[in-house]
Amino acid sequence: MTMLAINGEFYFSQLLGKPILDAAGQPIGKVKDMVVKWDGAAPRVTGIKYGRNTQGLVPIKFVSEVNGKHIQLAGEFAPHVMIPLQDDEIYVRKWLLDKQIIDFKGSKLVRVNDITLTWVAHENQRALVLVAVDIGLRGLFRRLGLEFLVKNMVHNFIGWQFIKPLENRTSSLQLSRDKEQFSQLHPADIADIVEQLDYNSRASFIKNLDSRQAIEALSEMDLDTQIEIITQMDQEQASDLLEDMPPDEAADILGELPDEKSQELLSLMESDDAEEVQELMNYPDDTAGALMTTEYIGLSANITAEEAIEKIRELAPTAETIYYIYVLDDKATLLGALSLRELILASPQANLGIIMHEKVIYIRYDDSHRKVADIIHKYGLLAVPVVDEQSTMLGIITVDDVLETLIPERGRGDVSSGYIVNRRLWRW
Repeated sequence: MTMLAINGEFYFSQLLGKPILDAAGQPIGKVKDMVVKWDGAAPRVTGIKYGRNTQGLVPIKFVSEVNGKHIQLAGEFAPHVMIPLQDDEIYVRKWLLDKQIIDFKGSKLVRVNDITLTWVAHENQRALVLVAVDIGLRGLFRRLGLEFLVKNMVHNFIGWQFIKPLENRTSSLQLSRDKEQFSQLHPADIADIVEQLDYNSRASFIKNLDSRQAIEALSEMDLDTQIEIITQMDQEQASDLLEDMPPDEAADILGELPDEKSQELLSLMESDDAEEVQELMNYPDDTAGALMTTEYIGLSANITAEEAIEKIRELAPTAETIYYIYVLDDKATLLGALSLRELILASPQANLGIIMHEKVIYIRYDDSHRKVADIIHKYGLLAVPVVDEQSTMLGIITVDDVLETLIPERGRGDVSSGYIVNRRLWRW
């Protein structure tokens, strides 16, 4: 059915505080808030709160006119016509205005600064509905009575059909297209959005993302925020998330938690994952072992380049990086390494033992962070293998992990992107 607008549009902020007049023109109070029922694309107003200490609402059906000066009622007003707030209704000022929503275009969190309303009519019925939210500066200045200062600025509205209803009366608003839209956002943008949320909303927000998005976004956050979110989650959710995270990042988080909390979460993880993370947690803080991840590509010297490429396809989803392939014997001793580029260009039937570089730049698990950084910088590496006294491969350290440690106040993307662009992919 087609709905036709009448009487123009109004801004909610401009209705607040306006007098409510009965049929004789006598004031009965002022607009304190409005109540809406949200069971369709746009919420429709059902009542008006007119007194600070009055719980009853003036039914919208008694309103004959809304303008910039007052709200006019039809007929004589009497207390018995007042209606109570229903369970499926919400206050506009209390539960919608100033709520946060996500601006996917700008990849940021924004605030509902104002709301537009309009009368719509169909046949002999009409309704006052919420049309859009104003997230722009003009909406904020309008509420301050200073819109004339920014009258040349464009409006910034989001149609109400794109807003997701509140799950409860204290939640932040969400966009109805969030699943589709989030898949197009970079994890760093999602992390920025989460970090702008208030303390109590962050864990809930992460929980509503799919597993991969949650892990990638969490990996982009600073350690303090990661710890805060994991602490707010229930133990099952937290352990599931830690289980799927890169083991070095999970170890960093668990290492900052109280021992009792850390052990509880480890006990809920799959035994293999928990053991891997626990091993990383045992390395002293200022050592290479504490920086490394165990997610790398390690292959046998006896397989061919063609077989290696097939293996990489299987292992890549769980590897920290696939730029380098490390060649190991059956005891995990580091024999050599080669780059992905070299592997692709090699003869398909050539064994890795033939095409690998035998002289490998590596570090020991007990080397300092400074030595790791010096080695990576000197040889222009994106990752460096970590071995023990017997040259057994333990893991790798990537350039972004080193830079995050040395420059902790900057984000993962900030510290690594410029470095990677300006360094050669492979060098011995």
